[in-house]
Amino acid sequence: MSPVEALPIEFREVFVLREMEELSYREIADVARIPIGTVMSRLSRARRQLQAAVARQVRLKSTPQLSFSADPAVATGQRIEDILRSDARITTLVNNAGVGIRDSVADMEMSACRELFETNFFGTIACMQALVPAMREVGGGDIINISSVAGHIPVPFMAIYSASKFAINALGKGARLELKRDHINVLTVCPGYVRTDFGQHVVADRQFNVRPQSVRGVTAERVARAAYRGYRKRKREVVVPWTMIPVIKLYQLFPGVVDWAMAKAMRNAR
Repeated sequence: MSPVEALPIEFREVFVLREMEELSYREIADVARIPIGTVMSRLSRARRQLQAAVARQVRLKSTPQLSFSADPAVATGQRIEDILRSDARITTLVNNAGVGIRDSVADMEMSACRELFETNFFGTIACMQALVPAMREVGGGDIINISSVAGHIPVPFMAIYSASKFAINALGKGARLELKRDHINVLTVCPGYVRTDFGQHVVADRQFNVRPQSVRGVTAERVARAAYRGYRKRKREVVVPWTMIPVIKLYQLFPGVVDWAMAKAMRNAR
């Protein structure tokens, strides 16, 4: 997308008329059939938005994007040391790694449980501890922890996964207050069901899926856009899709209602 294409459509038309066709404000007003004051206001806003879009593109092109394993033994080892020794200016950390378990609490293997927490929770802490000092050195930064709606509403047969996401939610919101004085924002992103291959790569899969087949979920791109908007606004938490927000509130106020709905889904899934 070009910078001009990033402008809202109503600004883009006025901007193109003015800058590309070199028309006067009066001529634009006549062509677009809008007051001249509106033309001048839209053009001024379009220029500001264009400058911001160009600045964002320059930043993105000049900023190295680095990724590494969430295994604590790797994440705190040579890979991060190489990053910190490089000339890269560390300002943003996205903790996106995660695995799942589809099993009952009574029957799951403890080794699988520990493996999940090593990745989902302890790996997140390890990455934060490794990179926060670098963010402090440059005067601030942003940490984006990808959690889940399951960190607000426990899901049967995924209780351990939910527990790790509850922990991530508490970790992120607590750390946000701790790091505020360092100008480091911690954003917790809580997606609902996302259409990816995540369910095909769980640590253990010995139980049925209680999610109704009719639930299609959101795309990973939609989650990324929501996370980016939250990052730009330096929010505390983002829930996507927004339709899950009232469900979370319902569970907080009337948990029995949500429990009843999930119990019904379990009966239908058998």
